[in-house]
Amino acid sequence: MTSDPLSGKKLVFTSRIPIRWGDMDAMGHVNNVVFFRYLEQARIEWYSHIGRGEKAGSETVVVHCYCTYYAPLVYPGDIEVRTYAGSPGRSSFEIVQEIRRCDDPKTVCAIGGSKVVWIDQATGKSTPLPDVIRQLITP
Repeated sequence: MTSDPLSGKKLVFTSRIPIRWGDMDAMGHVNNVVFFRYLEQARIEWYSHIGRGEKAGSETVVVHCYCTYYAPLVYPGDIEVRTYAGSPGRSSFEIVQEIRRCDDPKTVCAIGGSKVVWIDQATGKSTPLPDVIRQLITP
């Protein structure tokens, strides 16, 4: 087993998000909770990019999420969120995301991610991943 969170993952989307003044806390850097908003925003942008908003009847739910912080973010600036996906199971897959400042792309400021489960909205039960999604996330 490897400790590399990107092992077995495929780069599926890159998002650019501005750091807002209101994202900062009393310590003068972006609040730790806001990092989860950045991860969520990039995940939803990826879903929109692949047409997820048009798939009535099925959806994903987050069953686990995390974020490890390596360097602070401060206003002003933009961040790049690189979204990787992989490790598909029957109805779930993993998303790993890197947050970097656009003006310092070599520095990883945080790595976060989530495990999502594909569900049938009518029943609330997990359902097998669609083949098209499995193909999108398989390296």
